[in-house]
Formats: sequence, C-alpha cells, structure tokens
Amino acid sequence: MRTPWKVGLSCNFEDHRADVDDNQLIAWTLNRIARSRLCTERVLPAVRKAYRSLAGVARVLPYTSESCVNQKYNRLNEDYRLLHSLCRFFLENTGPSHEAADHTMLPFLVDMASLFEVFVAKWLQAHPVEGLQTRAQERILIGENEDLELRIDLLVTDSAKGNVLAVVDTKYKVPDSTSTDDVSQVVAYAEAKGCQEAVLVYPISLRRPLLDTRIGKIRVRTLAFRLDGDLDTNGLSFVRELLSKQPPPASALA
Repeated sequence: MRTPWKVGLSCNFEDHRADVDDNQLIAWTLNRIARSRLCTERVLPAVRKAYRSLAGVARVLPYTSESCVNQKYNRLNEDYRLLHSLCRFFLENTGPSHEAADHTMLPFLVDMASLFEVFVAKWLQAHPVEGLQTRAQERILIGENEDLELRIDLLVTDSAKGNVLAVVDTKYKVPDSTSTDDVSQVVAYAEAKGCQEAVLVYPISLRRPLLDTRIGKIRVRTLAFRLDGDLDTNGLSFVRELLSKQPPPASALA
C-alpha cells in the first residue's frame, strides 16, 4: 500500500508512420518531376503542392526505377501499386513503345494530333527565322454575337509590322491526298485573319503531288514536316518550303 504498484508488461505493436518506403519513393519521384522542366505552367503548381505535402512527413531519399519493382504489397498498401508503376515510368525517364516488356504498366492514350501540333509549334519557336514570328493556338470569335470560336494551330507573322503572313494547320494523318474539308478549314482561317497564305502540314509527304493552288486570292499549299530521320533536317526543309514564294501551277483554281 505504501509503494506504487510498478508493472512491466511486454507489449508489441506496429507504429504506422508516414515516413516509410512507399511514401519516400513517391516523394523522390515528385522531386524529380518538379525539377525536370517538363511540366506546363498549369501542372507545375499541383506537382509542387503534392511534393511539399509529402516531403513534410516522409524523407526525400534517392531511389532508382528498379526500387519500384521490389516493393511488397498487401491489403494495407495495395493502393500504392499503381502509384509505384507511375513512379517507375518517370524515374526510368523513357517513353512507352510498341514492344513487349518484362513488367506491367498503366495503359494510356496519347493524343498524337495535339502532340504533332505542339511539336511543330515548339520546333519553329526554337528555330526562329529573322523577321518572322510564330504564334500557337490563335483564338478567333466570329458571328454577330461572337458565339462561334475558331482555333488556328499556328500563325506566321511579320515581327516588325505584326501582320499575319500565313496560317498553318497541322494534320496528323497520312491520306493519299488532301481532303476537301481540310482545304475548306484552312481557307476559312486565312479569310478570318485576312491573309493570303494557307498551309496544311502533314507528318509525311502525301502519295499524290502536294497541293499548291489558289482559291480566290488565297494560296493553299500542303507541306510535310516529316517525323522519320533527323528532325532538325526535316524541319529546315519544311521552313524552306514554307517560305517559298514560287507561284502556284497554271491549273490553279480561280
């Protein structure tokens, strides 16, 4: 009664902390993504926010892509399996291919039409031509109430005067010849911007002769920015043809 009762019992328990391999691996991957300069201005804040949240509870330790393979999953951490698959994709710093591999990956689709459009725009901006400027995704409102919207893939403008020299519409497809819808679309863009050069760009040379004609006052052409071989060489060839002032053939439409 005079001495406090002292009891020493063995007690085994699990300490569920956030600073575990599962979270450390994700934190390191987010760190790599945030520093990669591949994120757009819209995505980067979300990546940084996720990284700061996780880095506050888990140590940021270096991991390799192989670390994502040897993880063990159970009913308590099964949710990490998909996240670690994405981590492996980014840490390997490689893109997907059509070849069979020795591990599974989350399937996804790539919008090649948008990718081709962005690629052509970025390449032209990275290889500027003196006196010219390129602008991507030009937005035009038409109609009495401006309730209709047109989006032009690329505009080539005079850097000094600012006037539009050509409208460029990219088409990620390999048809035998240009379709009437494609021509009508790019002509409408040229009419809306008041310029006389309308260009359709494909990722491969068409099987039939490339189009170079006039519809009214607008010169309509089809060009190729080839994706096979050396891209810079193909890009320079594309620019030379784009800036060509050769008149259309005598069989041009009136």
